[in-house]
Amino acid sequence: MPLSRKLQQVAATQNIQKSEIMKAKLYSLCILLGLLAGLHQVSAQGTRFFRIVGPAATKIIAFRPDGTIVWTNRLVGTNYTIQTLSSLPGGTNWVNYVQLPVTNHLNTNQLISFHPPAGMALIPAGSFTMGDVTDTNAAGDAPPTNVYVSAFYMDQNDVSEKLWQQVYNWAINNGYDFMEPGSPNDGYTKGPNYPVVDVVWFDAVKWCNARSEMAGLTPAYYTDGTQTTVYRSYYLDLTNGCVNWGSGYRLPTEAEWEKAARGGASGKRFPWGNTISESQANYYSQGPQNYAYDLSDTGFNPAYGSNPFPYTSPVGSFAPNGYGLYDMAGNVHQWCWDSYGTYAGGSNPHGPDSEASRVKRGGSWDTWADFCRSANRVSGNPVIMGSSYDIGFRSVLPAGR
Repeated sequence: MPLSRKLQQVAATQNIQKSEIMKAKLYSLCILLGLLAGLHQVSAQGTRFFRIVGPAATKIIAFRPDGTIVWTNRLVGTNYTIQTLSSLPGGTNWVNYVQLPVTNHLNTNQLISFHPPAGMALIPAGSFTMGDVTDTNAAGDAPPTNVYVSAFYMDQNDVSEKLWQQVYNWAINNGYDFMEPGSPNDGYTKGPNYPVVDVVWFDAVKWCNARSEMAGLTPAYYTDGTQTTVYRSYYLDLTNGCVNWGSGYRLPTEAEWEKAARGGASGKRFPWGNTISESQANYYSQGPQNYAYDLSDTGFNPAYGSNPFPYTSPVGSFAPNGYGLYDMAGNVHQWCWDSYGTYAGGSNPHGPDSEASRVKRGGSWDTWADFCRSANRVSGNPVIMGSSYDIGFRSVLPAGR
């Protein structure tokens, strides 16, 4: 469909839906983004509707070809929320997509990317409540904290054995060494479409650098704060100052990971809601007698527990979250950049420099339902070797690089 025609539809939808939105006593406007499969590289989204909800009336000035909206309001210093749903008219199941703190009378925000990097999805800039809001006594969780995260792209899937091996082969021929060769090379292999496991944190960091160099991008990680020598070998005491945050592939920060995992939904235990079952994720179920929100009770997921060890599932086996990301709960733990410690709020936090352990998120095929909660955080030894058959990772790219 020509873009001009698409914009006409956007304008028409704003007019048609105004009475419906006002009937709901919300100051908002709807926009229809015709994301048609085959015309744009926007995975797992289809046709979507968006509206702006806030404390005062807004006006959408423009919807640009890059998926950016320009809109106005009169209440600087307040928060507005973009909400989305998949069908109108009659749609009532609006869900949060991104929260926007307002600093100007005229606002420009990118909601989606029609042409993201291959295999990645845009996580739009905005604020969210990081931490536990449903299980306040859960071990390892932190109190709710307000965080702002800039826009970035994230791998839609955990790094697969196929992708790991492509970059790994290039890396070992171009000055890199690894403490562990990853599951395709050490006996834990399941196949090219399964997540790579047996990856230590330092190797995940080096692999991200190799992926950057292989793609002709500036690497993100360096051996010290001068950022003159690319990190390619052994393991070092890497600090936040060793990272060029605006370039190349890298591990997500803990704040980036949790924002992405929630998929825009706020106040939910899991990316999709407050309960979990084996039709939604690959984890070790124990039933409601152990966790009231665990609706299954078979131990290992029966769809994958009889497969060769480890009992991982192929990437993308379950429904995506609101940002088009798969397996953000269960299957394999995912390494984050941050050292394990009390995380701070604010804008784009990177975690403390003083902790030896690193954060892993998301739960795995052999962890209980509580580990799969979006707020759950686990401390991991960054150099553990030989038994990390439930730990993988995915990488991110900064937007606008």
